[in-house]
Amino acid sequence: MSEPPREPPPYTIYRTRPRVFSRGRAAGSPLDELRGDGRPPRKGGRFRWVRFRSDKPWSVGRVIRVVLLAIGGWLLLSLVLFLISAQVTQDKVSAEAEAQLTSGGYPLVSANTVLVLGSDARPKNSKEPGAGGPSRSDSIMLMRVGGGHAAKLSILRDTVVPIPGHGLDKINAAYAYGGAALSIKTIKQWLGIDINHVVEINFERFPDLIDSMGGIDYTGGCVVSKINGGSRNGGYTLRLKKGTHHINGKQALALARTRHNLCNAREDDRTRAARQQKIFAAMRSRLTSPGAFIRLPWISWNAPKTLRSDMSGPTLLGLFGGLAIGGSPPTRVMKPSGAVTTASGGAGLVVSEAEKRSEVRHFLKG
Repeated sequence: MSEPPREPPPYTIYRTRPRVFSRGRAAGSPLDELRGDGRPPRKGGRFRWVRFRSDKPWSVGRVIRVVLLAIGGWLLLSLVLFLISAQVTQDKVSAEAEAQLTSGGYPLVSANTVLVLGSDARPKNSKEPGAGGPSRSDSIMLMRVGGGHAAKLSILRDTVVPIPGHGLDKINAAYAYGGAALSIKTIKQWLGIDINHVVEINFERFPDLIDSMGGIDYTGGCVVSKINGGSRNGGYTLRLKKGTHHINGKQALALARTRHNLCNAREDDRTRAARQQKIFAAMRSRLTSPGAFIRLPWISWNAPKTLRSDMSGPTLLGLFGGLAIGGSPPTRVMKPSGAVTTASGGAGLVVSEAEKRSEVRHFLKG
């Protein structure tokens, strides 16, 4: 009598996962052939790399994700370089200057008043009068930034004001007498406002920032000027015809500092202030151009180096963020109502009390 058919025994199929490394003791086995790329294991080594191949097509969504990841990485790199540069290479203002400042909130979300100073320091090897001596503030501007505020107010350097401890004198002399600290104190008392932060422009490093942007496009009239005595005296000679020019860092610095334009002897400090604003507007336009994204790490590294400030990297980043969000309002200029002779015999400008109150009110509301 025949036996009944037996049931097939139960069994389980196990699948091995791909391994990054193949161990030498299993080299040459069929499993290794399945795990690897079909090539024999490398002799004399315990491990060998396994190459994975993906037959998955590159969809539009996948391409977009890779592009976004690359953009995010580039922005993160730029941010890290900015913070490192602000911490390591940026110069700090004196303790006396910081003592004159009033604490404010974070510039990105709270209204802050920032004093921006640029000095007219002349190199010691220049033959221009005043070379190697105390410098005066070549440009003076107040910015209202953060919390939805955006305003800029320029004060002409020849404006005569009371300087604490020195009597009536041109406002730019305060920097020569006592640096940023006395400039802050003078402006606070004259305008009756608090100043939260101060930024001094380092003109020696300013050209590096412009060059890291790839230069800027400037449109204006004819300018011929001799900075620090001109090229024959160790300075720099600038020549620009009327029209639009793509200028580099040295040209931009000379243009910003031009006070006596040989093309037009009738120009004054108001003309120079307007020219400086054109340069800042050109820089802003350059920063928002597509080419700036490619250069962003270099710009981020050089930007803090051109400044001397009381602000740390994160606070300075908040300031730039506030400027970007607030837009670029036109710069108002404190208009003089007349002229006066200073105690040293120089010609100065007088600003009326009515003009001062009106401009301060407009600035704080901006």
